Amino acid sequence: MWRKSSHSSGDNSCVEVARLPTSMGIRDTKDRGRGHLQISPAAWGELLDALAE
Repeated sequence: MWRKSSHSSGDNSCVEVARLPTSMGIRDTKDRGRGHLQISPAAWGELLDALAE
């Protein structure tokens, strides 16, 4: 299930994330048809840690 931040505005200028079977998915809300980026759960954790700094 794809989710976008509850802090996003209604103009679709954000990204969505999903927990996939073996990875995390990231996609552009404005252009969902272009597919998504898959990263490992470890890389997702590192990204969140870096953003929290």
